[in-house]
Amino acid sequence: MTEYILLTLALVSFFGILSQWLSWYIKLPSIIFLLLFGIVIGPVAGLFDPDTVLGELLFPFVSMGVAVILFEGGLTLRFHEIKGLTRPLYMLLTLGLLVTWTIVALATHLLVGLSWELSILFGALMTVTGPTVIKPLLKTVRPHADIANFLHWEGVILDVAVAILIVLVYKTITLQHSGAMIPLSLASIIATGIINGTAGAFLLSFLLRRYFLPHFLHHVFTLTLVLVIFALSNAIAHESGLLAVTLMGMILSNIKSVDIEEILFFKESLSLLLISVLFIILSARLDLSALLEIGWSALGLLGIILFVARPLSVMVSTLFSDLTLRARIFLSWIAPRGIIAAAVSALFAIRLEEFGYTEAKLLVPLTFMVIIGTILLQGLSARPLAKWLNLQEAEPEGMLILGANRVSREIARSLKAQGFTVKLADTDWENVNHARMEGFDTYYGRVISDHADRNMELAGIGGLLAISPHATLNALASVRFKSEFGVENIYYLQNAEGKKLEKSKASHSTIVGRQLFTEDVTFTKLSSLLHGDGEIKTTTLSEKFDIEAYKKAHESKVIPLYLIDTDGKLHFFTTDHELKPKEGWKITSLIYKRKENNEKRDTQ
Repeated sequence: MTEYILLTLALVSFFGILSQWLSWYIKLPSIIFLLLFGIVIGPVAGLFDPDTVLGELLFPFVSMGVAVILFEGGLTLRFHEIKGLTRPLYMLLTLGLLVTWTIVALATHLLVGLSWELSILFGALMTVTGPTVIKPLLKTVRPHADIANFLHWEGVILDVAVAILIVLVYKTITLQHSGAMIPLSLASIIATGIINGTAGAFLLSFLLRRYFLPHFLHHVFTLTLVLVIFALSNAIAHESGLLAVTLMGMILSNIKSVDIEEILFFKESLSLLLISVLFIILSARLDLSALLEIGWSALGLLGIILFVARPLSVMVSTLFSDLTLRARIFLSWIAPRGIIAAAVSALFAIRLEEFGYTEAKLLVPLTFMVIIGTILLQGLSARPLAKWLNLQEAEPEGMLILGANRVSREIARSLKAQGFTVKLADTDWENVNHARMEGFDTYYGRVISDHADRNMELAGIGGLLAISPHATLNALASVRFKSEFGVENIYYLQNAEGKKLEKSKASHSTIVGRQLFTEDVTFTKLSSLLHGDGEIKTTTLSEKFDIEAYKKAHESKVIPLYLIDTDGKLHFFTTDHELKPKEGWKITSLIYKRKENNEKRDTQ
């Protein structure tokens, strides 16, 4: 029996990570695959019954998993980042939430027949959207920046705020059966959560600031402290634990003197695993027969949520705002639910059944019905809708330039002058400082680092120019961004170090992308020319002044860099493909007069 349980849990973990990989590979939300695997191995095939495998550990496991996820959610809520939120978004987070909550609660009671208590709880559950679903959706759809920002912050803030709201609604329901004074008990839960969450955050920040914890214990101690705060709060005031860990994350992320980047990365990785495993476990517990028994009423409820609650919530919240009607229509359609709704509904359904609410077993299938419905209907139609409403950003043609040296800055300046988005990244602060003074968007740090994954904004960026003087870093960056931009949009500039490394099979196997310009053009050569009298210029070709005439006019002392066709599309000269510019195309080249000095280098 022990071997069976171990094998089952290992397979659940495997299917969870496989779902995340499929999500990355196919570019669809991971929750689709998690649901599919969970339902197939659970209610369909009967291979996995979480209640049998986990037994009495099911409730503690789910609750602790939700606690870690909410703590990680709290860490992402930094007050200085949400100060500039627009009025329509504030309205959606308050008035819009109330509208959705009221409509869904009424529809649940009238259509499905749940008691008022459970209908109000379900209404609260349906007000939270899922940032874990929104983020990949926005990457695929690429709506305008203001819409993407709107949906992103709605998901992040509601993920945390509504989780606390749901806890309070749940406790209000259960307190009715305990004979306790509801206001006093709720005050006790809130006070306990605030005190413990604040104490946990300041204790951890104190230990980190004073270096009382060695670096290798930061992650493990943080996780342990989160679980201790969660359990301690629940022991003092039942169900205050979720509130405590959420506040602990929020407070910790807003203490300026504490660097939480590595802790956040660890928690994101742990949350990814927990979300994957939890979703499969919860979907494997689905009672499909209970949902079928509800029948058309359940579909009617889904219709109300999709076509009445969300549109009305958005339209009321954005009244008299600057948002266009097209933007409001798009926002009215996009509100996918995620792990918080699923996990919290399962968590409280178990407890409510113990309090005699037999119909509480319907909370989970109803929640999953909405999750599946919103993800499939909204997720698959979001991109065509954005395109039809003309709200989709154009294919990103901006360039991430690895290196903020003189060569990089000159090429970036010419691209920027032609209207292309550019971002320069470098580990040399002097180079980055020069770039910032010249008005460029920059990233200071290693582009292949975890910090870059979390903090480097790539909006409008569709390719990589790896033109730093360090061949190894160029190669690593090329591999890192291969899946992000596609190999055809990865370009690297050869240098002396790179030529030596190419002789190594190990190095050659890691270099991906397309070599810029010609075989004899290296970083050293460009740097030397730009340090001298070399200058980057753009010229429009015509029928009489074609590419041959252009080269002849400059006595071949010209290095073509890139072309812009009549549609505004960017084409770099590379060694693997010969470009044939046409009339009306713009050519940008490095033009020089004297013979270049290949020995001279300038990494500035």
